[in-house]
Amino acid sequence: MSDFRDNAAQHRYELDAPEGNSWADYRDVAGVRVILHVETPTVARGRGYASKLMAAIVDEARPTGRKLRASCAFAVAYFRRHPDTADIQA
Repeated sequence: MSDFRDNAAQHRYELDAPEGNSWADYRDVAGVRVILHVETPTVARGRGYASKLMAAIVDEARPTGRKLRASCAFAVAYFRRHPDTADIQA
């Protein structure tokens, strides 16, 4: 996904969209990447960008064996709606 990136300097994943960038702040704790907050600009909400961002984060974690933990309400809800992500959840 060319519009997705890990901005490691700012500890956030980013997803570009015409209406603005969505992002997910994270922190690495004891080998687990904790998703702290997922945000989409108000004008872009309801278009699925946050879910696309979470899907890209999961896709990025799988080949490296990285484990993820949701700390924000959106990420928690995303993992609940997608039981196929159980393999990467810490």
